[in-house]
Amino acid sequence: MFIRHMMATAALALAATGALAAQDEITIGMALEPPNLDPTGGAAAAIDEVVYANVFEGLTRFAPDGSIVPGLAESWDISEDGTVYTFHLHEGVTFHDGSAMDAEDVKFSLDRARAEDSTNAQKALFAGITDVEVVDPLTVKVTLANPDGAFPFKMAWGDAVILAPETADEAATKPIGTGPFAFSNWVQGDSVEITRYDGYWGEAPALAKATFKFISDPNAAFAAMMAGDVDAYPNFPAPETLAQFEANPMFKVIVGSTEGETILAMNNKAAPLDNVKVREAIAHAINRQEIIDGAMHGFGTPIGTHFAPHNPDYVDLTAQSAYDPEAAKALLAEAGQTDLKLRLALPPPSYARRGGEIVAAELRAVGIETEISNLEWAQWLEQVFKGKDFDLTIVSHTEPADINIYARPDYYFQYDNPDFQALMAELDVTTDAATRSELLKSAQEMIANDYVNAFLFQLAKAGVANAKIEGLWENTPTQANDLTGVHWTD
Repeated sequence: MFIRHMMATAALALAATGALAAQDEITIGMALEPPNLDPTGGAAAAIDEVVYANVFEGLTRFAPDGSIVPGLAESWDISEDGTVYTFHLHEGVTFHDGSAMDAEDVKFSLDRARAEDSTNAQKALFAGITDVEVVDPLTVKVTLANPDGAFPFKMAWGDAVILAPETADEAATKPIGTGPFAFSNWVQGDSVEITRYDGYWGEAPALAKATFKFISDPNAAFAAMMAGDVDAYPNFPAPETLAQFEANPMFKVIVGSTEGETILAMNNKAAPLDNVKVREAIAHAINRQEIIDGAMHGFGTPIGTHFAPHNPDYVDLTAQSAYDPEAAKALLAEAGQTDLKLRLALPPPSYARRGGEIVAAELRAVGIETEISNLEWAQWLEQVFKGKDFDLTIVSHTEPADINIYARPDYYFQYDNPDFQALMAELDVTTDAATRSELLKSAQEMIANDYVNAFLFQLAKAGVANAKIEGLWENTPTQANDLTGVHWTD
């Protein structure tokens, strides 16, 4: 009897401990598993969704409202001619292995990112740097070839986080940063675990542990949320079930906007897509609202160019590529294209797989057959993004304000327009806000006129969370699940 009483007491104590522990632990659901955990060595958004602001930090960072705020740099000075940025670093910052973070690490990270053999997916962010100089352990001077008013913005990207030379080569599987959470464990195909770093230089997070659980199947994601196996799913893959969560007081539905321009990307160098009439025909064959309703259950905003509608410089160009199947057929006839068959490569996200089926039906209606290939994320990165071996693909570009990718002829959709490149070069050296706005508007119009891609919709951020969780981002100014301000309420 005594033994039984002891066991019952122990069980109650364990249950109580578990309940208390849950208040400083969280399990976050994600549809995609990152291919690695080094944001300076991979293009997948899922990398930053785990490590940005949690494990790794940059000189600056994105705040929840999209503004640029200090990160590892507590402040910075700009020379009168706009070509020299002097960053003043926080004192007492350490990496998760206990080593000090100083100006030498900043110089190493920036030089590594801009090196000729750099594997950084956003190497263009660092192209304007001509020199990085260590003034003293807490001061770094970065010299640019030309004035760049957007440089603090560029330094906020996940691709610009600071690593130590001793551990950078292992960041893909054993990331060591300066953030409030340290990498703990990665069970391939299942989850990544991070734990609170007690030596963090800034304000300690409320959470002691976070687990990122990878569940790509929408039905499984719904079941995991309902069972409490997942506490929050910031980008929920089953929007058709959101109404059920809204009606349940145990949950909250968080709907906001993202920087994700979802596009039907076209290989501009592959015949017949090297013909603007064919690309225009494809754009007119697409019914954006049908895709938003069918693939996203109404969540999404139609776009006519590669720019977020919530940005004050956005130009609504949707009418220019409005759904018009008869116009599409006429353009194909003008281009001399009959019995056209194109390859459509689809990555795993539901917007791509579901949207791809709708796109294929719409293209078939104007005389274009498609051969669909469903690729895993690693396959898509290798074949489409790196290998450029595709005709059409559907993907959401979630990097912030990234219209400059159209100035890269070797980027995966291979758009090569010297006029656009010159426009972006002018933007890079322009600091006046009004002039920058006009240049950005011209850029949007140019890629719309060239029908580089078929612009579909701005990806909505539709998430689900336990009603007791506070501090999750409503909008997504960058691809991140920033847990620094997340906490449980009573």
